[in-house]
Amino acid sequence: MAPAEHDTASAVVAVPAQGDDFAYLSCGTWSLLGVETEEPVLSRAAMDGGLTNEGGFGGKIRLLKNIMGLWLLQQSRRQWSREGENYSYGELTQMAEAAPAFSSLIDPDDPDFLNPPSMPEAIASYCRRTGQHVPQTKGEFCRTILESLALKYRWTMERLREATGKKLPVLHMVGGGIQNQLLCQFAANACGVKVVAGPVEATAIGNLMVQAIATGEVEGIDQAREIIASSFPPAQYLPQQREQWEAQYNRFLMLLK
Repeated sequence: MAPAEHDTASAVVAVPAQGDDFAYLSCGTWSLLGVETEEPVLSRAAMDGGLTNEGGFGGKIRLLKNIMGLWLLQQSRRQWSREGENYSYGELTQMAEAAPAFSSLIDPDDPDFLNPPSMPEAIASYCRRTGQHVPQTKGEFCRTILESLALKYRWTMERLREATGKKLPVLHMVGGGIQNQLLCQFAANACGVKVVAGPVEATAIGNLMVQAIATGEVEGIDQAREIIASSFPPAQYLPQQREQWEAQYNRFLMLLK
């Protein structure tokens, strides 16, 4: 048996979606945001958006973009731990929630964030270079990361719509990153669509479902996704603060130029 062998390909199988007009986000150290298509999309719009065509289950194509993801938060936490300050991800999220909104924004995919000696210093340097407030507290650093990721998701959703003509009224988030509920809500706010979050262990579940399809235990991908939705009820997040997030998205676009 050959399941969808890339971890993201297996995770996409586990997206509990209905129909074919949806976007998925495999959320963890990396964020991989895309759509399923029947054929590769080789247009100029796809190229300009940095979208890649990768194989998926059942001959489908995963048209997606790689985004830096929670690597930014993980490496910040690691640096603070080196400095003798140990925080759980839950504690960092609480700090982010309490911090001022939109004090600073970054492009998560800036090369300076790939593997710097100190992620907080790289973020501070980026903010200085772009004439913004430099984060001072752990909460400000974390909120900057989460808000910026959500805005990059919005940018990517727009590129996917342009390349495919899909409306993408819902974003399905799967993987370990969805345990950060603040990020899920920020994604809904930034993208202006309903976010459906779950399951966490999407890669393992998708792999298992492909084997069940191969042995005839499950009829196909649609039934597999129905089983997953009923077995792991997802959380839902609706957009909030739309005017504020729209204004910040325009500010974010200026950083990408």
